[in-house]
Amino acid sequence: MAPIIAGILMTSSLSALTFGQEFELIWMQRWSRMTFLYISVRYIGILYAVINILPSLPSLPVTDIVSVPHQNLSFPFNNVHRYGGVSDIVGQLVGYNDRNRCHSLNSTLNWMTVTVNTMLGVIMITRLHAMYQRSRKILIFLVVIFVASTIACGVVTAIGDIYMLGEELILSGTYQCIYEWEGDISLDSMAWVLYITWEILALCLAVWITVKHFRELRRSSTGQAIGDCFMVLMKTHVLYFVSFAVVSSFQLSHYSPNLKTKALETGTLMYTAHLEIYSIVQMFVLGPRLILSIREYHTKLVDNSDAGTGISTITFREHGYVSTGGDV
Repeated sequence: MAPIIAGILMTSSLSALTFGQEFELIWMQRWSRMTFLYISVRYIGILYAVINILPSLPSLPVTDIVSVPHQNLSFPFNNVHRYGGVSDIVGQLVGYNDRNRCHSLNSTLNWMTVTVNTMLGVIMITRLHAMYQRSRKILIFLVVIFVASTIACGVVTAIGDIYMLGEELILSGTYQCIYEWEGDISLDSMAWVLYITWEILALCLAVWITVKHFRELRRSSTGQAIGDCFMVLMKTHVLYFVSFAVVSSFQLSHYSPNLKTKALETGTLMYTAHLEIYSIVQMFVLGPRLILSIREYHTKLVDNSDAGTGISTITFREHGYVSTGGDV
């Protein structure tokens, strides 16, 4: 679990480096829906990281050894040691039973992922709605698709809680939760297929409207400024999509039967650790950047306007529009 801890510490360092910018562009600005979403996603990420780290902290043996047979997983040993220590805080919160503890941790992380992905989807809808000149049709289309996808993902996650079994082991003095899926493997991966479909749709819509605006605004007097804004939107969108594609590829590959039957091999544990690192970066670092980048661009425009460059804040109207202010 050392890679997970190292990755989370690296992510925390990146967040700390941008805290000054975050304080100026988020905390000091007028509160809006986007402000709430940014803060929620960012600080749910801290809780997510803590839940990931706590089970990996060193433990001290206290009383007994509990013998647990493992018939369906390829474990290289037959006993599970019940330990106590710093990481046992988690056990006190969710119940001391080893199996219940792992199941509760897994369920908590899964529902946090659903919640954060829902918030990121709202951020994406807001950006696309602005890029499409606040079109009511595109808003209804996006909301219908996204709500249907989110409900389906929630149902799949709830079913997953029923069919996912967890065993808690002690490896090198740290807790390890090993999970076994008892249901249909295709159902287990369905949520990620839905997430991928939504992200591809959002990317295609963003690319299409960006190309369309560049053609329309080529001869416009404000075309350069609005074009720059669309470039900022697209740059952060593409970066976020690439990170999401990487996480999705790792996640779908993680459902491979080969990995399921080699749950405790070093390669599989390293694979899982990297998946956790990439997931945290994608959701809690690059996700909030979807808001922070456009706030930063808006601030630069205002500063340039105050300096006498003649460029004021962009408000996308018919044939040239998107608000880069507090709503985005």
